[in-house]
Amino acid sequence: MILKNRLCISLCLSAILLLVAVAGAQTRSRIVTTPESQPTSVQNSTDRLKRTVLSSPVTTVSSRPTLTNQIIVVGQPNAQKPLVKNTASTQPTSSLQPTNSMLMSNPRLSYAPTTNQRLLESIQSKLGIPYLYGSTGPNRYDCSGFVWSVFRDAGMPFTRASARSLWSTFEPVYGDDRFKFGTLVFFNKLGHMGIVADENGFYQASSSKGITYSPFKGYWEKRIVGFRRIPADYAMVK
Repeated sequence: MILKNRLCISLCLSAILLLVAVAGAQTRSRIVTTPESQPTSVQNSTDRLKRTVLSSPVTTVSSRPTLTNQIIVVGQPNAQKPLVKNTASTQPTSSLQPTNSMLMSNPRLSYAPTTNQRLLESIQSKLGIPYLYGSTGPNRYDCSGFVWSVFRDAGMPFTRASARSLWSTFEPVYGDDRFKFGTLVFFNKLGHMGIVADENGFYQASSSKGITYSPFKGYWEKRIVGFRRIPADYAMVK
């Protein structure tokens, strides 16, 4: 009986030991290696990652369009020709500025000394005469009436008209011709005109002073529209 009990105890102990061994093996297979268990390998991976990032070129996203044409540096050896050439359409329009031929004095616009003398005598005879809108003299003048009367006296008659109409009728002048005695000067959006004396001033029919000489500097120089000149042969052509 005692032997039988010992045999049962031994078998139970053996079974228990076997179960404990199997459970231990399963537990070890389920253990996951943590970072603490491999500190060296993890540190090496981090170092490799940093080196990769630092050694790689940084690519940024830009909203600006990418240039596809080659940039040409002035003075660069073997530089290619620029892609855009200056053409006539990119240059200032010559019609906006007088050309050299325009700046040259036109013989048709030059007056004989006798003509200049008659113009001056006519102006001097009218100095001080009061202004009156629409009048052509001899006791009152407006601006265009004064100009018309002076040139008529000098033997160069033309049809009496407003300053705006005379601007469209006679020839434009540039350069030094603008300030020759006898040139017509226009002001205030073509609402007023006078006769140039020289580069410093002009003769006019002033609403406050009558027929007078006025300097360009100051008030009038800011109001000049342009200059016109009556051709010397205008009376013959008409």
